[in-house]
Amino acid sequence: MFDDRIPPSALLLGLAGLLPFAWGVVTMWVPGTAELTMGLIGPRFIGPYVGLSYGTVILSFMSGVLWGFATRAEGGVAASGYALSTLPALWAFFMVGGGPVSAAMALIAGFLGLLGLDWLFWNQGLAPAWWMKLRVLLTTGVVLCLLPVTL
Repeated sequence: MFDDRIPPSALLLGLAGLLPFAWGVVTMWVPGTAELTMGLIGPRFIGPYVGLSYGTVILSFMSGVLWGFATRAEGGVAASGYALSTLPALWAFFMVGGGPVSAAMALIAGFLGLLGLDWLFWNQGLAPAWWMKLRVLLTTGVVLCLLPVTL
């Protein structure tokens, strides 16, 4: 049976994964939170820095997730799946940099491209039935949190 309900643990962990992105926006818009955070744990956990560094890590992590999906295929589908799974990490490595605005734009493009790869793996039956519901939700959250950095 086709069950596209997102497992509660996957949903909770996915939403928790949005917290560093959201915290970056909060510290951009609420100076007191930036000052408090800087005093407690340092400047790389405020403003665009936390979202950009975390986004680079998560985009690379998602390459590993897609690689795992590729293991469920065989032959040419597996080979193309392995190759495609490396794209998000390579994108992050080569494209993220050059200042916060260009880095945020590159990450937004990377996460939108990742959503296309998610769909491809899901459409081939390699990802769980609920995968796209979760990925659309999380990608929307990530993009909305990175957009203020581009302004």
